[in-house]
Amino acid sequence: MNPYNETRAEKSAERDLFAFGTYKLLAFAIGTIGVFGFCNNVLVILLYCKFKRLRTPTNLLLVNISLSDLLVSVVGINFTFVSCVKGGWIWSQATCVWDGFSNSLFGIVSIMTLAALAYERYIRVVHAQVVDFPWAWRSIAHIWLYSLAWTGAPLLGWNRYTLEIHQLGCSLDWASKDPNDASFILLFLLACFFVPVGIMIYCYGNILYTVKMLRTIQDLQTVQIIKILRYEKKVAAMFLLMISCFLVCWTPYAVVSMMVAFGRKSMVSPTVAIIPSFFAKSSTAYNPLIYVFMSIKFRRCLLQLLCSRLSWLQHSFKERPLAPVERPIKPIVVSSSCGSRKRPKKRVTFSSSSIVFIITSDDFHRFDVTSPAESSVNVIQVRPL
Repeated sequence: MNPYNETRAEKSAERDLFAFGTYKLLAFAIGTIGVFGFCNNVLVILLYCKFKRLRTPTNLLLVNISLSDLLVSVVGINFTFVSCVKGGWIWSQATCVWDGFSNSLFGIVSIMTLAALAYERYIRVVHAQVVDFPWAWRSIAHIWLYSLAWTGAPLLGWNRYTLEIHQLGCSLDWASKDPNDASFILLFLLACFFVPVGIMIYCYGNILYTVKMLRTIQDLQTVQIIKILRYEKKVAAMFLLMISCFLVCWTPYAVVSMMVAFGRKSMVSPTVAIIPSFFAKSSTAYNPLIYVFMSIKFRRCLLQLLCSRLSWLQHSFKERPLAPVERPIKPIVVSSSCGSRKRPKKRVTFSSSSIVFIITSDDFHRFDVTSPAESSVNVIQVRPL
């Protein structure tokens, strides 16, 4: 046998980590993720640009998520897709560095924006503070700078971008035992995974707790209790869905990366490595469905966009003004202390846009909702998400 042909066969065997059919299946999976991610995120950005009533600070954060996911679909998935079709990595080292840098950058932007969105909902529901556009733009700028700082460090010599175990994409050098590289991996996992997860759990947990506090208010009527329970159920479902999907997307990838980084590389086969990587990329496809289309305003705008030629639907989903007229909020229930037990006195008010309750531990006074609250009064306004 020709020694040259034998060497080529050995190299081919080393390169082909999966069977031929497996490569085609992986190409189909990553291609589907890329197409759906592109279409869903373009649709979100289109809706935001077309409908003025969607242009709010909260939705601006959602658009930032869609933009980062769109860039992953356009830039980050193409090299992996072609590699799956060709049966291995065929690109240069410079392309590998760009692939690892871009995927890491856009992924961290998406994760940190989700954490910022959780914090925005936390201050909106728990502290009744509505953010404005300058706050949203500053948050987005800080998120991109924060992500650039962590993903740019390997370009300057603190760790590096290299081929992953499955050899279909590039990422950080998780397996390096150099103390300099290991320190970066440890801090990177802490700052870009555990901190956002902690922020999301803390914020959504406090939102759920605040809504549950409404149950403790005395003398509520049946209709009011039903409203509170429905709102609590909605918040709980949203909290569970957001945290679960985030963890399903990124936890497997983080676990496999930590196994490689901390001495368990022999347990991570190419098959074990490729599945978490695809799970993380799949977040670009269903992030818009979870974080955007749960909003009734986005759903209505989508129906209006799809059915814009039907006049009766245009009339049904006519655009509302950006700043709706606020009606005065009238108190519905006032509770007083019962017996000798000194329980906090609470007053609950309902409106079309929020639920407000006022708690004070001092002697009861008649409150005016529109007047500034005294230092002894705790006002909590729960706004719909």
